[in-house]
Amino acid sequence: MDIVIKLSQFLLSLSLLIILHELGHFIPAKLFKTRVEKFYLFFDVKYSLIKKKIGETEYGIGWLPLGGYVKISGMIDESMDKEQMALPPQPWEFRSKPAWQRLIIMLGGVTVNFILAFIIYIGMAFAYGDTYIANADLKDGLLVENKAMQNVGFQTGDHIVSVDGEKIVKFDNDLTMKVIMAKKVLIVRNGTEQAIKMPNDFVDQLSKHEKSVLLDIRMPFVVGAVTPGSKNTALQPKDIILALNGQPTKYFDQAKVVLESNKNKTIAATILRDEKEIKVPVMVTNDGKLGIGVGQLSMALLEKLGYYKVSKQEFSLMESIPVGITRGKDQLVGYGKQLKMIFSPSTGAYKSVGGFKAIFDIFPNTWSWQVFWNITALLSIMLGVMNLLPIPALDGGHVMFLLYEIISGKKPSDKFLENAQMVGFVLLITLLLFANGNDIYKAIVGK
Repeated sequence: MDIVIKLSQFLLSLSLLIILHELGHFIPAKLFKTRVEKFYLFFDVKYSLIKKKIGETEYGIGWLPLGGYVKISGMIDESMDKEQMALPPQPWEFRSKPAWQRLIIMLGGVTVNFILAFIIYIGMAFAYGDTYIANADLKDGLLVENKAMQNVGFQTGDHIVSVDGEKIVKFDNDLTMKVIMAKKVLIVRNGTEQAIKMPNDFVDQLSKHEKSVLLDIRMPFVVGAVTPGSKNTALQPKDIILALNGQPTKYFDQAKVVLESNKNKTIAATILRDEKEIKVPVMVTNDGKLGIGVGQLSMALLEKLGYYKVSKQEFSLMESIPVGITRGKDQLVGYGKQLKMIFSPSTGAYKSVGGFKAIFDIFPNTWSWQVFWNITALLSIMLGVMNLLPIPALDGGHVMFLLYEIISGKKPSDKFLENAQMVGFVLLITLLLFANGNDIYKAIVGK
C-alpha cells in the first residue's frame, strides 16, 4: 500500500505540472489564432492510451511518462515535421506570427510554472500557517549523525547561529539546504562560538556516505516495543528513559553512549511512566543495546514534557500573499544556487543529480496534502527553471533564438533551427540518461 500511495502522489503531481505547463503554451497560441494540432499528457510514441479530437486539436494521454507536449502548426519542435515545414507558410502557423507573439507562446509554459508555485505557497501559508521550532528554543543543540557532516566538523549538540551571515531564526526544512550550499556556518558549542568552513565539494562528500538526515532535533529514548526474547521485560511501551546507570539521558544519543560503555552489564534505569518516575534494572546486550524497539513521541507530547516549544503563526488571506511570495522567491533563488553548483565541476554536485526515481523518492509513504503541495510547488519551480535553460529543444532554446531575431531583425533559417533542435534533443537525451543512470548507480551501491 505504501508504494501505491507514493506512486499516486508522484503521478498526480507530475500530471498536474505537465498539463498546466502545456496549457501555458496552448492558451496564448489560441489567443493569437495559432493552430494547435495536439495536446498530450505523456508522449504518444507510435500509439496513444486515450485520444479524442475536438475541433482542430487532438487531446490525449500517451504511454511514455517522460513529459508532455503541444504540437503547434508551423513550429520546429521535437516532432521534426519536415513535410509541413517544406510547404508555404499559412496564416494560422506559428512561423507566420510576429516574433513577439511567438515569444509569448514559448514563455507561456514556464510562466504558468512560476505562477503556480507562488499560488501554492500563498495557499499553504493561508491553509496551514507556519509551524516550526524557534532556533532559540533548541537549548541543547541539534542531532548530527551524518558522517559527512561530522567529517566537516559538526557535532551533536551544536547550535547553529548563522549560515553565510544569515541569522537562523527557526529550525525548519530549509535549514538543511542552506547548510549544504553554505560557505561558512557559525555555531555555538559548549558556550563558545566556532566557524565551520564548508568544503567546496561538500555535496560530493555527501554522496559518498550512507543516506541519513543531516540535521535533526534531538529526541528522547522512548520504548516502542519489547522484542521477543528480550530480558528487559520490566520495560513497557511508551516508557521514556531519563537516566541510565545514574547518568542523565535526556536524549537518545546520550543513552547510546552510556549503553555502549556498559555492554553485558545490568544497570539501573530511571524511566518516566504515566507521568511518574520509577527505577528498574535493565540488562545491556553485548552489542550495547536493550533488545527493544525505539518509539517516537508526537510534537504535542514533546512540548508537554518540556523538550521543545512548537511555534505556529497563522496568516489571513492578505497576509498570506507576501508570505507565499517570499517563500516562492527563496525557493527560486535556492534552486538557482543548486544549478550553479551542479554546473561547477569542482563541487562534484553533478554526481548527485537524479532522475525520475530521485523525484519519486521525495514523496512520502503516507498521504499528506501539505507535503504533496509543498513538493509540487518546488517541482514546478524546478520545471520552470530547467525549461528556461538556453538549450535547443527546451523552451529556453526557442526563447534564445526569438530574442536574437527580435534584437537583430534576422530570423534564423529553418535548416539552422532544425539542426539546433536535433543537437538539443541529443543533449537532452544524454542528460536524461545521465540523471537516471545516477539513480540506477545509487540503487546498486545503496547510496
